[in-house]
Formats: sequence, structure tokens, C-alpha cells
Amino acid sequence: MVNINILSTHAVQEALCELGPLFQRANGFSLSVDYDPANVLQRRIESGTAFDVVIATRPVVDRLASDGKVQRATCVNVGRCGLGLVVSQGAAKPDIATVDAFKRALIAAPSLVRSKEGTSGLYFEKLLDRLGITDAMRNKIVLGPSGRIAECVARGEVAMAVQQISELLPVKGVQYIGPLPEELQLYTVFAAGVSTAAGDRAAAKAFVDALVTPAAAAVFKAKGLEPIPA
Repeated sequence: MVNINILSTHAVQEALCELGPLFQRANGFSLSVDYDPANVLQRRIESGTAFDVVIATRPVVDRLASDGKVQRATCVNVGRCGLGLVVSQGAAKPDIATVDAFKRALIAAPSLVRSKEGTSGLYFEKLLDRLGITDAMRNKIVLGPSGRIAECVARGEVAMAVQQISELLPVKGVQYIGPLPEELQLYTVFAAGVSTAAGDRAAAKAFVDALVTPAAAAVFKAKGLEPIPA
């Protein structure tokens, strides 16, 4: 049986958990998926980690294509995702509908976790500076591990988490507050591409093609990723 080795960002994990088995049953291939933040995936691939398909942020996929690691003709966008906030289940949900309300909610939070290397965490660090509250938040920020950092909130280790919405929604024991205000929002486009060294390029391409079918788009949307505006 052909196995397709996939390196993927956590942002599409829930969608792949649903789409993967469907693809395997329909095509007779097996899938192996390894998750890491997009920047980590890029470093791993540049260091020689073998893969058949990569799913990461569009800039990372484009860089890998420019470096000859990914076949550019196979690269497709699978969806985009914004950032959101969660608090623990049962906690009061702060108002974050406007920029001023969002700032007040952050300053009032006793602690907040962001990803250490993920796109969301790196952007959020710059956002604090943009909002002029870096000093006010300095002793409140916790750097989370790779993966679903909202689990830190669910365990009671921190009061609030910021991350890609698709990574917040599946976590039990937290409640989703909502997206960042539109003026502050960061939409990240996620894309997939086939490795230039894929073991079975046709099988890998079939999987990538399956990610952009209408059925797959519906799954991505249900898991927190939006269609990309034309």
C-alpha cells in the first residue's frame, strides 16, 4: 500500500482528521501526518526531513517551491483563518468587539498564552507593540508549546489564549470569545504542495487535489477555515 507522508500545520489538523480517512477509503492509500508550526516545518524540510506533501502557510509553501523542495505547479490554497481568543469554561467572556474593548480585555486578563513559534504568536507579539500595551502585558504572557495552546487554559494554567481560530475551537474546557476586531485581524492563507522528492508523485498529487474539492471545502469551513475571497 502506498503511504503518503504529510507534514502539516496544526491549523488544519481537525479538517485532516476528518478528510484523511475518507481519502484513504476512496483511494486505497495510507496517510502519515506529522504536525508542527509552519516555520518549524520549513526548517525541518530545509534540514532534509523527507515528506510527500506539505501543508503550511502560503509564504512558507512558496519559499519551499522557490528552493526547489516543492513542485510549484501542485501548490493550491486550501483556506484562510483568522485569530481568536478563548477563556476557561465558565469564566466571564470579555467584550472584544472593538479595538478599545480588545485592549481593555487583554490588560484585565491575569495571564495569556500565545504560541512560541507559530504565525499567531509572532503576530500577537507585534500587535501588543502596535496597541501600545507591551509593557502592561510583559509579565502576563506565557509562551505555549507546539500545538493547541488553549489546552493550557483548559488545565487552569493561564486565563486566556490567542491562536488560529481553527486551533481553538476543538479544545474542550474552554469557551471561544470570538475573533480579533477586524482592524487588528490577521488572516493566514494555508496551502498544500507536493514534494519534488515525493515517493509517489501521482498519489501525493491526488491527495492535494482532494483538498480543494467542494466536499473538502465544506469540512475546512466547519473546522474554522474560511474560503479565500476571489
